[in-house]
Amino acid sequence: MTLYLDVIWFLNFCIDFLLIVLTGMVLKRKMQKWRLAAGSFIGSSYVLLLFIPTDISMYHPLIKFVFSLIIMVVSFGFQKFSYFAKNVGMFYFVTFVTGGGLFAAHYFLQTDLTIMHGVLATKSTGKGDLLSWAFVCIGFPAVWLFSKRRVDDIKVQKLHYTELVGVEIRIEDTCIQAAGLIDSGNKLHDPITKVPVMILDLNIHEEHLPPEIIAFSKDMESFNEIGASGHSWESRLRIIPFRAVGKDSEFLPAIKPDEVVIKSKQGNFSCSRVLIGLTYTALSSENAFTCIVHPEVMSKGIESIAAS
Repeated sequence: MTLYLDVIWFLNFCIDFLLIVLTGMVLKRKMQKWRLAAGSFIGSSYVLLLFIPTDISMYHPLIKFVFSLIIMVVSFGFQKFSYFAKNVGMFYFVTFVTGGGLFAAHYFLQTDLTIMHGVLATKSTGKGDLLSWAFVCIGFPAVWLFSKRRVDDIKVQKLHYTELVGVEIRIEDTCIQAAGLIDSGNKLHDPITKVPVMILDLNIHEEHLPPEIIAFSKDMESFNEIGASGHSWESRLRIIPFRAVGKDSEFLPAIKPDEVVIKSKQGNFSCSRVLIGLTYTALSSENAFTCIVHPEVMSKGIESIAAS
């Protein structure tokens, strides 16, 4: 059988490129195209070395490990050991997850394998079969999305939800400071924009809001009156479908802030893609916290801190 090394090399180049990019996406690394291409080239060149006669066994695990170290250094650089170790660890993780799953699915669906005199044989042309190329073009992007979402879920679950954080809500010249609780049970989003919704206790903070907004939070039917008054915060108001335990109301009044600053043990970060739900339901009987922080806001904030 004739082996087309150029085709096999290009197939491995594509796979290595996707694995490196997925590693960078999960770790939120800054990715440069030339570095990604160089790392993929080095990784795919390993296939060519297998056909070069040498006294060193290229199948030895140590040789493969050294190659992975070189790939990570070339692809993302070496800033410090912990940074480098995370890159290598995540590279192996995404390789095992994506490669193992696709490998199993590939051989489950493949039909050109036969057993001749006790030997496993294939009818491959040496160029890589159509199923292999289909998995590279379709399977890997699908696994990308699946793996990334599962990793994001793990990050959210790993947050310390009992930790209190400082919260600053900024709307034009108004700045509201509150103690926030990271609540894993808060999955509230705006159903249209999918923006996460935090909750603010107005029993404590209503003095910072204009009378028109207070009236809106108590009676959402007053929305038209606010529009008639021409208040500058009119365009910020939202109505979120929401049902609280023991409440008949099925909607939650909310407002769009300019910025929300979270001050946590991991560091400080800001977020503008968030809504603030307004409620008069006491969030804490002892006022230990007056704001519920959405876990998605914390997750993305911690990612931004780690990336910087």
